[in-house]
Amino acid sequence: MSGLHFSLKRCGRRTLARIGLPVLLTLVDPQQATANDVTLTSEQRLSLQTLLHQECGSCHGLFLKGGLGPALTADALQGQSPEQIALTIMQGRPGTAMPAWNRFLQPAESLWLANFLLQNSDTAP
Repeated sequence: MSGLHFSLKRCGRRTLARIGLPVLLTLVDPQQATANDVTLTSEQRLSLQTLLHQECGSCHGLFLKGGLGPALTADALQGQSPEQIALTIMQGRPGTAMPAWNRFLQPAESLWLANFLLQNSDTAP
């Protein structure tokens, strides 16, 4: 997908997912890091929305209301922080069909997706 970054080397991605992402996410104030103001271009945001509905939607349902995977609506995600959701996106859920996206996404992109889900997913197409 255009707009997404693939610059980390294979061993660096694992390290980032296990150590770097939690450290990075502690530096971002979740009250300030909304889906609209994580520093991404409009092209990147559009690419992430496309990824969300095409890739995530293939398991979580066309409207993200559940399927093979659980619902990703704001109501369903209530009680989870953007950081927790971003970590799940980056690391996946071992033993389930949820893959790790740390080979394809930067931490800021996963945090943007998490905030987008918490703020907008109930009105997703």
